[in-house]
Amino acid sequence: METTQRIRQPIVTVCGHVDHGKTSILDKIRGTFIQEGEAGGITQKISFTTLPKESIEKNSGEILKKFNIPLNIPGILFIDTPGHAAFTNLRKRGGALADIAIVVIDINDGIKPQTAEVLQILRSNKTPFIIALNKIDNISGWRTSESLHSFESVEHQAFTAKELFDEKYYTLVGALNSYGINPELYYKIRDFTKNVAVVPCSAKTGEGISEIIAMITALAQKFLTDKIEVSKIGRGVVLEVKKEKSMNYLECILYDGQLTTKDEIAIASFDGVIRTKIRNIQEALPLNSGFKTVDSVEAAAGIKLQINEKDDILSGMPFEVINDNFDEIKERFIEEISDTVSTDGIGICVKADSLGSLEALLILLRQNSIPVLSASIGPISKKDIFFVNSLEGLDRIILGFNVGLGDVEDLVELKTIKILTNPIVYKLIEDLQFWRDAKQKEIDRQKLEELPNICKFTILDFVFRNSNPAVFGVVVDGGVLRKNLNFINSSDVKIAQVKDIQLEKQSVPEAIKGQEVAISMPGINFERQLVVGESLYTNLGESQYRKFKEYRDLLTSEEKSILKEIAEIKRKSVSTWGI
Repeated sequence: METTQRIRQPIVTVCGHVDHGKTSILDKIRGTFIQEGEAGGITQKISFTTLPKESIEKNSGEILKKFNIPLNIPGILFIDTPGHAAFTNLRKRGGALADIAIVVIDINDGIKPQTAEVLQILRSNKTPFIIALNKIDNISGWRTSESLHSFESVEHQAFTAKELFDEKYYTLVGALNSYGINPELYYKIRDFTKNVAVVPCSAKTGEGISEIIAMITALAQKFLTDKIEVSKIGRGVVLEVKKEKSMNYLECILYDGQLTTKDEIAIASFDGVIRTKIRNIQEALPLNSGFKTVDSVEAAAGIKLQINEKDDILSGMPFEVINDNFDEIKERFIEEISDTVSTDGIGICVKADSLGSLEALLILLRQNSIPVLSASIGPISKKDIFFVNSLEGLDRIILGFNVGLGDVEDLVELKTIKILTNPIVYKLIEDLQFWRDAKQKEIDRQKLEELPNICKFTILDFVFRNSNPAVFGVVVDGGVLRKNLNFINSSDVKIAQVKDIQLEKQSVPEAIKGQEVAISMPGINFERQLVVGESLYTNLGESQYRKFKEYRDLLTSEEKSILKEIAEIKRKSVSTWGI
């Protein structure tokens, strides 16, 4: 007799911009109020919530019935992510850990940088998602339906509230279209392969929450049956390494197969593969109500593991039960880590708190054309600082995503490199771009200082000596007049070099626009070679002129104007000069 393959509960991640209500929506689902006790209303840790089949029936039975959605899954396992996008990229063998994502968007705020990040990562992972269009209760005049079903209230609002909703909704549709996403209100969709379902909702009133659960159920059963079939081999991902009292344990998701206290597991790491026995398993109870100690657990489940191995375990690393195949697992894990953390051979040094967040950071850096030379997990160490100190220019920086500094405060090398850390990816990349732009300007300015000063001055009717050297008065029309600059006239005739500059009978190193000074020029005869009232210009070679064009953004409008005049003078004899 043929046996039916068991399907597990789909793993769902709730993600989006930092204050659009991710945790508040999950709170409504699980009936707890974690959000209220958290600093600044931002989730500080990853946690998982199991929503059993009975709860789905209780919460969403009416919607499932109305839209003819069967209920075959045993439940839903939610991952509650911190206030950044990267955990949409938690990895498992063959793809992202999350089977489905709920992207939370504030209807009044639209797409923010973190939302854009999430959409990019989900699309690169080919992770199906729905959009929870949150905070509809903030729309002026909005009336919440008694049933808490948004499909009813959207269509039965007063004219002005409906008009406001439509305006905000279609603005969002246009923005999502620009990302290649074709959204539609979930109850209007005829073909879920062509549209991304949008569920209007309110984490505050609970409106639309049952519809979110129904849509997750429908998507999982329609498109993910093969992906959520369970095999016999226990596989999972380490979410976090935590300390409770004097005990260390691993907070994990088991996404396939079965795990028992008799099993031995292999855990991936950057330095090879860790092999360990299991001392204790605790399985998360439904609706975030604690843990129970078990001898065995089946996927999908949130679990705490105690293991025998003392080696450092890194967040985001995959693990697998060993069945006389350690060498095969080891080879595969090493290959997976190598593929996940591929670098460019040039570029900057990056650090992150987990494998998934490191990979997400690498994806986003590549999208911003920023090469990465070194990428690893954990706090910023002395080794990292010594390494970056050996690099040059724009690469003398360490990017730390959601990580701190190790024991490095006393290092003098800290003064010669830049360290940027942030728990939010888009802010980190924004800070990096700002630093790189400023650093590039600093480098360009240094190169600009190696070139002659751009200067133009006009000869005044004050001649103190005719020759050996000629000493006469000038007024600086633009740029900076410095000693040892060579000058030409408007016919591109080489005049001479400025030997000295005097202001009020005192020798000075330079003169700026508007100043009248006396200059000395050896090797010329004033009467024969110069004319009162004519202008002289810095004599530039073609390569110097091209360099100035390269750093054009650093020049003043006055310097640009003088540079243009110099080019026009030169092109009287050579039409292609400087081009």
